[in-house]
Formats: sequence, structure tokens, C-alpha cells
Amino acid sequence: MDELRVFTGNAHPALAKSVCDYLGIPLGGAEIFEFSNENIFVRILENVRERDIFVIQPICSPVNKSLIELLIMIDAFKRASAGRITAVVPYYGYGRTDKKDQPRVPITARLIADLITTAGANRLLTVDLHAAQIQGFFNIPVDELTALSILCQYFKEKALDNLVVVATDIGISKRARDVAANLGASLAIIEKRRLGNIDATETLNIIGEVQGMCALTVDDEIDTAGSLNGVVNTLIEHGATEVYACCTHPVFSGPAIQRITSSPVKEVVVIDTIPVNGSKKLDKITVLSIASLLGEAIHRIHTGLSVGAMFE
Repeated sequence: MDELRVFTGNAHPALAKSVCDYLGIPLGGAEIFEFSNENIFVRILENVRERDIFVIQPICSPVNKSLIELLIMIDAFKRASAGRITAVVPYYGYGRTDKKDQPRVPITARLIADLITTAGANRLLTVDLHAAQIQGFFNIPVDELTALSILCQYFKEKALDNLVVVATDIGISKRARDVAANLGASLAIIEKRRLGNIDATETLNIIGEVQGMCALTVDDEIDTAGSLNGVVNTLIEHGATEVYACCTHPVFSGPAIQRITSSPVKEVVVIDTIPVNGSKKLDKITVLSIASLLGEAIHRIHTGLSVGAMFE
């Protein structure tokens, strides 16, 4: 693995360090900082000519700064004659803007794909995209991992009785069905609609039986936790005895932490695709690591092995 190098921006260095620990290699040296005029500077501190480079950088808060750091780092590696550059983006920001659902609006997820490709990335490695169609926005190979196996293993070990898995909307129902099958549980689906362009949704109906059952909600991300609160309250109103929640991406923006604190949800289990630091650390929030999954995928990409075989 002498030719493999892993680097990171400022978005989530702890995850990159954990990935390097799994691979048994040191984290690559790079200098990344912001000038007083808010321009970002990047300098690679070691030789990367003809090396296999992996840049770990989720597009998370501050989203636009994280994105620009990623693009500038890719450009720096390209100009330093790196052999291959893989953008490792555990959380793909702007992923919810994946279609033109109103007049005169952009498809920003496609724009981000174009930016990453134009910057010089030869490959993308990501985790649980908001919409599978985003893979088709790229003209370079895309490997999409899923963290569902990590979440399922955690809840298998908890051995919850009389469990029903709840998809928080119809769009996530396929993933929720996979979780339900893995846990040997029944499935219910929340029918809801988004209210305009604000971060708010309205719960309309529950498809399936939750009366007297322990509910586990499944979603790809928790943003402001408004939807989570609505779903949890609705499940309890319909007779669920207790509610757990899980998701891949803990965005936790705005009032999310306050809402989770006051919510009757028993536990929120998330993956560290995005850092959960400081005030976001609550007793009822459990963070599971994705470092080994990313590390194994990086190893397989580098050595030409199948990534898909990890999930068979």
C-alpha cells in the first residue's frame, strides 16, 4: 500500500484519522486554512506524483466552505500529478435538491457533481445518497456505500421486543423494508408532505400497524428534527409503546438538538458521516463509526477488488 495516500480537509479530520488507523497508514500531510479575506489556501506537504489519492471531506456545516475546500484540494492534487483522485464524500451536501420540482429552480445536486468532476476527481465514494439518481449525475465511477448494516447490527444486539420498523416517508420505504427484513420486524410507512420551501412537514397517515409495538424510525438524515418530532408524536398517539430513531447523516441544524432533547424518542442512533461535537452530544444520541466501512472500501478500490461484495 505504499502508493495509497489518504488526506482530509477541515470538515471531519477525526473520521479521516480513524480510516487511516483501520488501513494502518498515516494521514497525509496538507495545510488548509482561510485567509482574512475568506479565500481558502491549500498546500500538499508531501509528494503525491502518480499516487492513489483519497480525499475524505463530507459536505457538511459550514457546507459551502467544506465544498470549496474539497474542490480546491482536488485541484491541488491534480496539479501535483496525482495518479488517481477519489473524492470520499460521506455526506453529499445539497443532495435533497436532486430534481426540478418547481418552476425556475436549480438541480444543485447535479451542479455539485459537475464541480467535483471538473475539479479533477476520477472517482466518488459516498454513503447513503438522498436519492439514488444522483449517481447518474456523474460521468465518473460512483461507489455508494450504505450504513444500514451498521445500524441493523446495533439494533440486533439490543434485541427489542415486538418491533416495527417505520419509514419516515414513502421515499425511504425501500431502505426501511431492508432494515425490517434484516431485523425480522414488520413494516409501517408514514405518509407526509413537505410544506413549501420551509423546513417543515405535515404527517398525514400511518400505513401499517403500530398499536402496542416498539417502533424504530428509519431515515437517511435528520436535519432540524421537525419531521422526527412529528413522526414520534404521531406514533405515540397511535399507540406505540416506545420509539427509537436511526439515520445515517446527523445534520442536526438549527433547533434539532433542542427538539430531540424535548422529544419522547427513547434513543437516536446515527453514523459519524458528519461530526457530532459539543452541544450536539446528548445521552439519548448514540454515534456509530463508519470508519471501518470506508476503510475497507478504500482498500478494495485501491487493490481492484469488488466494493459491492462487501454487502453480499
